[in-house]
Amino acid sequence: MAAVDIVSFGYLHDAPPAAHLTIDLRHHFRDPHVSPELRYMTACDEPVRTAVLNTPGITDLVNATATAVAAFASGPSSGTVTVADGCAGGRHRAPTFAGALAERLRAAGHDVTVHHRDLDKDVVQR
Repeated sequence: MAAVDIVSFGYLHDAPPAAHLTIDLRHHFRDPHVSPELRYMTACDEPVRTAVLNTPGITDLVNATATAVAAFASGPSSGTVTVADGCAGGRHRAPTFAGALAERLRAAGHDVTVHHRDLDKDVVQR
């Protein structure tokens, strides 16, 4: 199976990283930032992961992205497939999605690395 590199990021910190697939989670999925009790937590905290993963459509998007990765991996190139997924600040939705995608891809036999570019940055005040 192909190697896959997943990079989560926040659009408010810097431009999206170069990738074969870029998934924008900003406008269609519940943002834990709007809940004061979750705002200063990250995807490392179970309440954030639960809030994101219980959002309608997120599991379908993880599965669809895994299917797209498989399509890229089956092409004539044997290089690493890079997936970038971003939300506003890179602390909640994007790293949670990256973790769920990594789990799904590993179960399918892919060699997966995950990097959270903005997870440890300060909360963006908006």
